Amino acid sequence: MIAWLRIALALLCLTIVTLALLPVQLVALRFDLKLRRRVPRLWHRAACRLIGLKVRVHGTLERRRPLMLAANHASWKDILVLGSIADVVYIAKSEVREWPVFGVLARLQASIFVVREEKRKTGEQVNEIGSRLADGEIVVLFPEGTTSDGNRLLQIKTSLFGAAASAAAGAPGGTVYIQPVSIAYTGIHGMAMGRFHRPIAAWPGDIAMAPHLLGILKEGALDVDVDFGEMIAYGPGSNRKVVSREVEARIRGMLGDRLRGR
Repeated sequence: MIAWLRIALALLCLTIVTLALLPVQLVALRFDLKLRRRVPRLWHRAACRLIGLKVRVHGTLERRRPLMLAANHASWKDILVLGSIADVVYIAKSEVREWPVFGVLARLQASIFVVREEKRKTGEQVNEIGSRLADGEIVVLFPEGTTSDGNRLLQIKTSLFGAAASAAAGAPGGTVYIQPVSIAYTGIHGMAMGRFHRPIAAWPGDIAMAPHLLGILKEGALDVDVDFGEMIAYGPGSNRKVVSREVEARIRGMLGDRLRGR
């Protein structure tokens, strides 16, 4: 009974925060104000606290721009976590646009939706990513292309770094900075979370959203460690496959160390 009361209170508070920030964000989007980048961070911070996500940050966000963050992806909560740390915009698959609740939130955050199956749209999608990077926005890419079980990094898709290559051509100095980021779910109720319990936090994608969300709300206390790695400069002479392998190695190293408690 207490758990359900806590869930109801958390959802009520989140609804109030959403309704308070919604008009501000709609106006900011309508007139393309820079405020549209900051409002989502306030919402994500509130959501993390209400859901029970305790975020610990290690390392620092790269200051140089244009900046792309390449992070591992274990759950929809990754979006809340990164969004609570920095003013970011996400690259999302087009299906997310139609998801209930999350699709609306993604549109309000001005996410970049991509249709991976239609090659004829690749050029315009890459151009949008490039223009957003050039405009100073921090673009988040989940290069695995899907969510994992939280215990490992899946193979990175090198094709997803094509946007960085295209953006570099039009960027000041011809360089885009790619910063590897590791997101590790490491604790539950203050105790270390082992590999067998980590699926509680992860959302591999074949699990229905509603039961998973309720399960997270019932737990109410998850520790998340975010590591910002050393950036990689992507310039005119860079090789996409080489850069993606380096990004993969750095994310894998940070994630592995964090999950092992190092």
